[in-house]
Amino acid sequence: QLQLVDSGGGLVQAGGSLRLSCVASGSIFSMYQMGWYRQAPGKERELVATITSSSRTNYVDAVKGRFTISRDNAKNTVYLQMNSLKPDDTAVYYCWGYYAREYWGQGTQVTVSS
Repeated sequence: QLQLVDSGGGLVQAGGSLRLSCVASGSIFSMYQMGWYRQAPGKERELVATITSSSRTNYVDAVKGRFTISRDNAKNTVYLQMNSLKPDDTAVYYCWGYYAREYWGQGTQVTVSS
């Protein structure tokens, strides 16, 4: 079982930056594919970025060049560095882990004001 606790959200002006963190416990973190999803009001949850156990990354087109996902296996932590934020990035961001099944964090709110 993998437990995920995500944090780092907040209110930021358009063009600003935030870094989200997700600390994992309860299993061998390095084995897991990790990622971030987001859900805006009235919309479905969507993939933002993923990182494999070998640190290969993948991004949705809307965030390419602005967001960077990374992981520190020694700290059991995955990060999402978000730069050049836009109002459309406003959502609850969820940490995600996968190894045989999916695991989710509790979510952290990101609000980008125009």
